[in-house]
Parts: sequence; structure tokens; C-alpha cells
Amino acid sequence: MPLAKLLILCGLLLVALGVCLMILTRLHLPLGRLPGDITWRGRNTTVYFPWVTCLVLSLLGTLLLWLFSGRR
Repeated sequence: MPLAKLLILCGLLLVALGVCLMILTRLHLPLGRLPGDITWRGRNTTVYFPWVTCLVLSLLGTLLLWLFSGRR
């Protein structure tokens, strides 16, 4: 694939991701604040790891890839 087509494809994917994030914020979904996400606040630091959110997004991504792949 030529570089120009690859860059256009990457740009379109970024636009689609941005639109999805805008829709998710307007729906007030608690992504990043699900039960099980870890937040630790120290005196001078905050450690945050949304592992449940990562699992949910990974499952959704796997499902979408499975649905749109040609092998079933």
C-alpha cells in the first residue's frame, strides 16, 4: 500500500475514533470509572489504571473484528 493511501486510512480511522469518543461522552457512559478500575492517591502522586475499562474495550474490539472479518 502506498504511503499516501496509508496516511489517508490512518486519518479516517482517527476521525472515526474521535466521533466515537464524542458520542460516548454525550451518552455519559462511565468508561474509565467502572467498578474495579483502580485509583490510588498518595500525597504527591496519583496512580490510575482502568483495567476493567480496558477489558470491556478489548472485548468490544474483538467482537467488532470478528463480526467484520471475512472468516466465520
